[in-house]
Amino acid sequence: MPTYQCKFIREGEVLQETRDAENESLLIIALQNEGVIPLNIRESKDNIISFLFPSAGTGLKVTQKDIGIFTRELATLLGAGLPLDRSLAVLIDLTEDGTPINQMTGNILDKVKSGAPLSDALDGQNKVFSRFYLNMIRAGEAGGSLESVLERLADYLEQSKELRDTVSTAMIYPIILIVISFVSVFLLLTFVVPQFTEMFENSGKELPIPTQIVVGVAELLKSYWWAIFAGFLLLVALVKFQLSDSKRRRVWDYRFLKIPMVNDLIVKLQVASFSRTLETLLGNGVTLLAALSIARETLTNSAIADTVEKAADSLKQGGGMSEVLIDSGQFPKMALQMIKLGEETGRLQEMLGKVSITYDKEIKTAIHRMLAMLEPALIVILGIVIAGIIISILMAILSVNDLAF
Repeated sequence: MPTYQCKFIREGEVLQETRDAENESLLIIALQNEGVIPLNIRESKDNIISFLFPSAGTGLKVTQKDIGIFTRELATLLGAGLPLDRSLAVLIDLTEDGTPINQMTGNILDKVKSGAPLSDALDGQNKVFSRFYLNMIRAGEAGGSLESVLERLADYLEQSKELRDTVSTAMIYPIILIVISFVSVFLLLTFVVPQFTEMFENSGKELPIPTQIVVGVAELLKSYWWAIFAGFLLLVALVKFQLSDSKRRRVWDYRFLKIPMVNDLIVKLQVASFSRTLETLLGNGVTLLAALSIARETLTNSAIADTVEKAADSLKQGGGMSEVLIDSGQFPKMALQMIKLGEETGRLQEMLGKVSITYDKEIKTAIHRMLAMLEPALIVILGIVIAGIIISILMAILSVNDLAF
């Protein structure tokens, strides 16, 4: 029976669940019978082969960078006094014909000209825009401050992109170092070591144990390199398979928070994202309860997202948010104190802004600290491996020379 990812509205809240059904039509009927409003239903890819060879999507491939530029330019044009439809037409002229962003802007313009509000036009672009983005636009339309909301969104997207770029840029050198290390060791074992193997075999003397190990590994790599490569692909597919389902991913997310050093970076990334999103939403008049529900969707770690959901439940029951975050033991103490102070003084938005700025800096520091330990460790490990291979060969050569004399 196929498995489907369902997104629906229940009691005014957007939820997502995994359901089994014979087909999509029967699933929609079942959801409607439960009294919920189906929003989106798609079949899950629940097998390893589909992860090795994913099919191409049918939607427009608009990048986050494109969305950031679109948001900033639209805010600028509206700020210059142009009406919405004229601003969108100008954006179409500014982009190259046939590009995804050009087509998307054309689709939005068509919907706006037909009388749809901007939020509905954006919502019809095949999930290009997040729920956070759409709710911000709706808040701006309701309050008559669309220009300022777009400015806030552009700032938010730029800050988020800067943080992602910091992480990805910092990881380039370690990744290159790891790849070069594996390639160097592979070439050494598969091309250099076999050159000495025949000489060792003709010596008639038992080789030292280190040399036997190196020769054995070299023969294994030379004969079964394809199996090792296939095993690596299988491992990657298995990881994607494990993380694809919400239940399995939740288990792994809780495990990730228990790994030393890694958990610190994960928590800081999530706290920075959560604080920035919540601060931006509150600044545009979104209620705290609705903002928590939206901010939860921006979190990538299910364990921390569950804590935010519990905080939202506490607010529904008349409680506070900070108490739940404190009881979870997941959030850093400084962030908790600032959030609690913001709740008590009515300056939550301001405190959340300071938390996001603080932890953006903390993330950069944590990454630099981690790389400062990782890079020399990789160099030392590579040096030890290569030195071990060379020493094992020299030991064998010396033993052969001793036999000759």
